[in-house]
Amino acid sequence: MSLKMNKEELAEYLAEIFPQVREDFAIDALSEDGVTMRLLTAERHLRPGGTVSGPSMFALADVSVYAIVLARLGRQALAVTTNCSMDFMRKPRGDVPMIAQCRLLKLGRSLAVGDVLILSEGSDAPVARATMTYSIPPVGSAAAQAG
Repeated sequence: MSLKMNKEELAEYLAEIFPQVREDFAIDALSEDGVTMRLLTAERHLRPGGTVSGPSMFALADVSVYAIVLARLGRQALAVTTNCSMDFMRKPRGDVPMIAQCRLLKLGRSLAVGDVLILSEGSDAPVARATMTYSIPPVGSAAAQAG
């Protein structure tokens, strides 16, 4: 299955349906298999000690999988997260963006599964890893047509 949206179209659509994404996230690369995104780390993403918070890293993983699902399916805004397993492995740096390397593992009619590796920019050592499952509204449903 090919992409239904290119990088620019995807960024524009995300900003339209999910305006807070524009402020915090950027799409670095997009392919049929995955997306590379970054969290534009700011003070609001940090926890005491100057490290990026777990909820901020979860948001990066979640938005990354959402983005690749949208890029592959098209304008279906109501795909939703149904499961997440996340491992936090190292303390992330709070003074650089976080990079998410997201791979789409499965895209079916009703479920999508993605794997996300999160790194501090400039480092090869992962700080977190997430596997996320998204539920996709049935084709022809009101939810699928809402986008």
